This record gives sequence, C-alpha cells and structure tokens, in this order.
Amino acid sequence: MRIALLTYSTKPRGGVVHTLALAEALAAAGQDVTVWTLGRGGDDGFFRPVDPAVRLAVVPFPDGGAAEGVGKRILRSIAVLRDAFTPGDYDVVHAQDCISANAAGRCLRTVHHLDHFTTPELAACHERAITEPFGIICVSHAVAGEVAAGWGITAAVIPNGVDAGRFALAAGPGAAQRAARRQWRERFGRYVLAVGGIEPRKGSLDLLDSCALLRRTVPDVRLVIAGGETLFDYRDYRAAWDARAAELFGDDPDAAPAVLGPVAHDALPSLVASASAFCFPSVREGFGLAAMEALAAGVPVVTRSLPVLREVFGPAARFAADPAGFASELRAALASPAALRAAGQALAARYTWQAAATAHLAVYRGALGH
Repeated sequence: MRIALLTYSTKPRGGVVHTLALAEALAAAGQDVTVWTLGRGGDDGFFRPVDPAVRLAVVPFPDGGAAEGVGKRILRSIAVLRDAFTPGDYDVVHAQDCISANAAGRCLRTVHHLDHFTTPELAACHERAITEPFGIICVSHAVAGEVAAGWGITAAVIPNGVDAGRFALAAGPGAAQRAARRQWRERFGRYVLAVGGIEPRKGSLDLLDSCALLRRTVPDVRLVIAGGETLFDYRDYRAAWDARAAELFGDDPDAAPAVLGPVAHDALPSLVASASAFCFPSVREGFGLAAMEALAAGVPVVTRSLPVLREVFGPAARFAADPAGFASELRAALASPAALRAAGQALAARYTWQAAATAHLAVYRGALGH
C-alpha cells in the first residue's frame, strides 16, 4: 500500500511521536510510507532521525511572527500543507491532527484527544476534522466514547505503541546508562518529572501546588519539567505559572522548579529513568504516552483520575484528582516497591508499535475495500 501519514509539526509532541513510530512500523511491515509535515522554524527534518525506509515530505513553513495570531497561523498552516500535498499519489491518506485533516481532503483521521477551543478558526478546524474524514481512529475507548457521544461517529480503537525497550534500557545496569542517570541526578538531585511543558491542558498550575505540598514532608524532592513545543500562545498562562512558582518556592534555586523546555531525543530516556516519580496531571488526554514511557523505565507514575487514564493504566499507576491528592500519591510513589515498578514495565511492554501497525493495516484494507 502507498500510505501517506500527515502531521502538523516536526517538533516532539505526542501526535508527532505517534506518527513517526507508526510510519516506521508500517514500513517494517512492507508498506510504502511517506510522512508529510510542515517544517516550522526553518526545520527541514524531524526532531529525531527517521528510518530511511520512510519517505519524508517536509513543507517549508516560514514564521509569520507574533502579530499573526493563532487563528491566522492555523489557516495558513492548512493552506500551505494543502497546496503541497499530492493525495493522488497514495492509496491511503491518514491525518493525525485537525490541521493535517483539513489540509488532506478525504482521509482517515486519528483523534488523539478532544479539545475545546475558543479561537473561531481553530474551533472550525477541529469540527471539520471530525465530521469530514471518512473514518476515525481513536487511541483509547474513552476518547472513542466521546466521539460517539458528541458526533454519533463510531471510531476504530487502536492504542498507541510504546518504545518500551528504549526506556527500559535507560534504566538498565550498563555503565553508560548509569553514567547518564548520574548526570541528571547530580544536576537536580532527587526529582519528580513532568513531560509536556507548561500549558492549561497539562494541568501545570496543579502540578506546582502538588509539588509545593509534597516538599512540606519530603523537602529534598525537586520538580523538573521537560517539553513544551506548541503552536498555541500560552504566555498569559505561563506568566500566571511563573508568579505562582515565585510565591510557592521563592528565590531558592534548589527548591524552584527546573523548566528544561524540549529535551534532545537521545537524552530523554535517561532523564525519565533518573526520576524518582513521574507526575501527569493533564486534564485532557487520549492515551498518556509520556507516562507510559515512564512506566517502561520503571518509574512510578501518578496521574489524574480521568476515565481514559484509568482505562490505559489500570493498577499500574496511582490516581489523584487535586493537588492535595497528587501530593499524597507522589509521597506514596516515592516509596513504591519493586513489584509495582515491574508491573508498570510489564504493562508498557504490551503496547507495541508492531501491534499498532497491524491494526492500522486492517483498517486501511477495510477502507480500500469500500
């Protein structure tokens, strides 16, 4: 099959990670796969090397400047990708987000999670990207249920894969792995890690309050935040977050949260494996790939008590609903027995990209049959 997978960015966001891993697994299964994307910020490739069996089509997307605004940037993103894309070259066109679904025309679409937008252009983009594709795939039953309830559409459910071996290796006994973990611990000491940046959907203000409460009884634990590449303008939220951090932690450099921004692909597994616990207070998710990677590294996970996350993680994670609950569960997670950590690693190992590719091929063949 000639398969086009479309995504909106080259940066390390969850949907982009999914797109690349799925493309590589489909290519390994003998398919002819091309990934289309927008090269933002002058990018001519993705945040990590991609298997050469996968073709890449990176469409230049010059920066429109701060004055452009989110709405105009979304419309320009759709137009630039639509003008470059050649749908007639493919048997299957599969979009991974609302921007690429609007650009692709008739396509399959993966809904990773549902958002609620107030920007008119983005709200319209989101709606069209659910109602116009001829088929919807969701990464969890909970999200598929939301799609059914909101639009009356029955979605296929195909969970994410996880590169569990990569994160398990980073937690392993090898000399290189121990040295990589030691560098992070020498830099930050004992830390709770969050991945995803500082934004409303990630529950970042709750994360701050949770870690401040935790430090009242476990004062040697620091908060470290990685990631954060996004299309959206969260400057007001970030300003509120910075003000709250100053209020809670003052000017003490050993207490204040460490905000790393995007972390290099090769460095991320050791950062995750070095954490004493992983906190995932997102208020909307479709699967929780970053938290599953932490489980693969043997790191205990505390996540928000959402139906989707209870579905995906079950007894392998701890759940909380508010900052006090997160602080309490993080305190317990720091003392997690080895057996619970092993259960998390076993769960992560069950989600493979090979299985995801096989399930996607079944959906593609069914679409071609129609």
